[in-house]
Amino acid sequence: MPKISIITAVVAGKDDYLNETWQSLVDQELPAGWDFEWIIQEDGTTGEPRKRLAADDPRIDYGMGTWSRAASARTLAAGRITGRYVRALDADDVLLPGALARDIEVLEREPVGWVVSPAIDLHEDGSLVPGPRDPDPGLLPDQMLFDGEAAGEMPVLGTTMTGRTELIHALGGWPAIPRGEDAAIVVAMEAVSPGWMQAEPSIYYRRWPAQTTADGKIFDLAYAAPTLARAKALRALGWRWTPTHASV
Repeated sequence: MPKISIITAVVAGKDDYLNETWQSLVDQELPAGWDFEWIIQEDGTTGEPRKRLAADDPRIDYGMGTWSRAASARTLAAGRITGRYVRALDADDVLLPGALARDIEVLEREPVGWVVSPAIDLHEDGSLVPGPRDPDPGLLPDQMLFDGEAAGEMPVLGTTMTGRTELIHALGGWPAIPRGEDAAIVVAMEAVSPGWMQAEPSIYYRRWPAQTTADGKIFDLAYAAPTLARAKALRALGWRWTPTHASV
């Protein structure tokens, strides 16, 4: 049975919405014959987020590791992937209906390495605000994300990414930077493979005081520099990734 792997990094004290995230995953309707696994990686070794999670489900794979921030947690989790595709999902976000099925459908049909989608900001007062720079749906123009990151105007949220497992492994997973690692992996993917933009939003991106980007400093040149340098180096190598799955 083919699977899609959902990777979530979580840290004790910032696990307030973990059960809502799980419920949004359970509510997904996947294509016939598909299943999912939820790989949760605690950034730390307290075990508290697992205790807070009400669900007891064999599809949940919980791991722990030395505290070293979200990028490290995600890359540690990547070692336990068994699915054909990988979806990043923050511990405080909510998947919208049909999100996983739409990504699977595109990756099964199109010779692309990754898919991204619009996100809707969910504020504490319940208001919903769409992203300001969503690209047009369909095949994304080459280097659009690189140029956006370089200008401090990344057009998509990296946490909306669903990618092919072998491509994520080939690129070494999420780079060890303090923030912006979700954008960094997508910019690296763009350097070696085409990507696809969905028309419909896939998540409610929760805005709340405890989130990592609550200080508003989403873009920082010091953090963006290694992302851009890696993408430039990958392009200079001339290597292009192509899917091997029979359906494409």
